[in-house]
Amino acid sequence: MSRDYYTIEELTRHLGRERRQVEKQVSRGHIPGRRVGGEWRFNKTEITDWLEQEIPQFSSSDLAVLERSQQSTEVSAESPVASLLHPELVQVPLNGGTKPSILKELVDVASRTWQVFDSSAVLQAVRQREETSSTAFAGGVAIPHPQNRMPEAVGEPLIAFGRAYSGIPFGGPRRELTDLFFLVLARDPNTHLKVLARLGRLFQTDGFLDELRATQDSATAFELIVASDAKIG
Repeated sequence: MSRDYYTIEELTRHLGRERRQVEKQVSRGHIPGRRVGGEWRFNKTEITDWLEQEIPQFSSSDLAVLERSQQSTEVSAESPVASLLHPELVQVPLNGGTKPSILKELVDVASRTWQVFDSSAVLQAVRQREETSSTAFAGGVAIPHPQNRMPEAVGEPLIAFGRAYSGIPFGGPRRELTDLFFLVLARDPNTHLKVLARLGRLFQTDGFLDELRATQDSATAFELIVASDAKIG
């Protein structure tokens, strides 16, 4: 039976970092954990939540380390975004003008593959995640997703992308408007973190977001995302 926590050794591998570096961050309270019987224990859900909050501040090299450390059989190691994004999962433009309408439209786009078994439950979970804290990054982009994985509501993992022609308030840094949205529906934390790290690297690729905003239709946006994902390697 799997445990709900990492040991210090397991956390070190999970983060792809040196043990001494992890121990320093733990001792300073930067990584959530607690001592049990003299040994450190790190709740897996708390670590995933912590990483989600940290990823927007990670450098491209930090994101690459995190991506490589996540073992997943559900995505391609070479092109994790492209392996979950399909032409029918791209919508340019999105018609919604508010946060709730954008989220609903993204879930509707995801449902085109028939891998979303319960769209109402997924939408509710995505909305609840946004109420906890916004998934918006700097640069006008956001990665909506459920707080917890939903194997009973989602079949194969997937990414749905949409672009709004006008930015909307989405809780971005410094009240920045958001117009690019990547909905991520994964079945396990490793796949989830691997995809988030890869998307973070894409966002930091010179010119990527500007080129994505310049696309005028779904097919062109899909081709750009897939090609850009393949170039990262």
